[in-house]
Amino acid sequence: MTYDESIYRRRDTETTDPSGMTGHRASPTDSFSGFRESDPLTETVPRRPVPPAVLDDVFDDPAEGEPGRDRMAVHIVWEVVLLAAALGVAFLLRQQDPAALRGDRLDQLLVAAASLGLLTLGAGLTLRAGAVNLALGPVAVASALHFAEQGDKGVASVLGMVVLAALALGLLLGLLVVILHVPGWAASLAAAAGVIVFIERRHVPVRVQGQFDPTDHAMYLFAGVAALAILGGLFGTVKAIRRSVGRFRPVGDPARRRGPMAATLTAGAITISMPLAAVAGVLTAAVATGPIRPTSGIDLTALAVGTALLAGTSAYGRRGGVFGSVFAVALVTLVPVYAAARGYRISTATLAAAVIVVGLLVTRLVETLGRPKSAADDSWREPTTRARSNSRGEITDSWSSALPAKSTEAHPDPWESDRWSPNGR
Repeated sequence: MTYDESIYRRRDTETTDPSGMTGHRASPTDSFSGFRESDPLTETVPRRPVPPAVLDDVFDDPAEGEPGRDRMAVHIVWEVVLLAAALGVAFLLRQQDPAALRGDRLDQLLVAAASLGLLTLGAGLTLRAGAVNLALGPVAVASALHFAEQGDKGVASVLGMVVLAALALGLLLGLLVVILHVPGWAASLAAAAGVIVFIERRHVPVRVQGQFDPTDHAMYLFAGVAALAILGGLFGTVKAIRRSVGRFRPVGDPARRRGPMAATLTAGAITISMPLAAVAGVLTAAVATGPIRPTSGIDLTALAVGTALLAGTSAYGRRGGVFGSVFAVALVTLVPVYAAARGYRISTATLAAAVIVVGLLVTRLVETLGRPKSAADDSWREPTTRARSNSRGEITDSWSSALPAKSTEAHPDPWESDRWSPNGR
């Protein structure tokens, strides 16, 4: 008899339990192949692997995150409301002052919208990353002052210097936020104070030097900013990108570090937001009809953050729409122009305060209606194992018995016990 006979081959597919009974061992093709057979007396049975679909839906941490895809319907509805509001204000402005939407005034309006759009992009990007940058306004004012002083030396050289300085400041700020893992608003507030010190060195308004006029390319500037905002919003609808960019958003303990991916993307968002603010400041100075005043720029920060919130970007991070930034920028740009046409003057701080209040209401709307549908469904649980060992190395069965506990009465009759009755299950 050789060792390749069927009796020996059959032993490869059978196993004997401690009671001596023989049973069939699960093969890789069995329906319960997710459980790997093991000896309950020597090791624990590993838990069933989590399906890839579940892992794909988990946000950040399986224990604390929100499984499922964010609902975009609330963003779509709100963006329709923003579009209707912007078109309504434009219609009223055309009725009140038709010249405001034609010729040179329209070009100036488009450049102003492009400048606000760049600030809003910077604010929205850092908001989504969970580390809002409050230094955007001061950086824009400082860039405008520098361009006003040095504009006669060439637009390219001055703009390049401004962008490089803003990049350096953004990189330092991003590293401070992610290395210490501190809130972005706190660190950027310190950066804003430092930039304000640079601004306060000018005691009088600065007249713009040079002849650069961006109104000749007003339509292209606004279209470029709008395309950049829409492209960023479209990328933000991809679940993997949305989840990665918003990973700095607190989950559980807000002081806990969120890992190298969260640190890298958050630092990148802060770094990119600074040059956007710098270019916005240059555009503002280039279309200014008078000298540039050395203000703190905090009102510009408030307006940019408020417009981003109004666009549908959550104040908590991660969540946001697609077209909301474009529509919100158009609305916020048109409102003061229409008010001026009606004989009212709205300051930047007043407009920013109103926009922030409405934006906070939008944040609550987005967080309430934009959460994943499965976030409230707690049906998925960590699979339990059939056998586990306690701290003393003893094997404990984690499955609950389907039969009732055995009676403690002395010598019970096994045939009269509820253990075997149909109603005892």
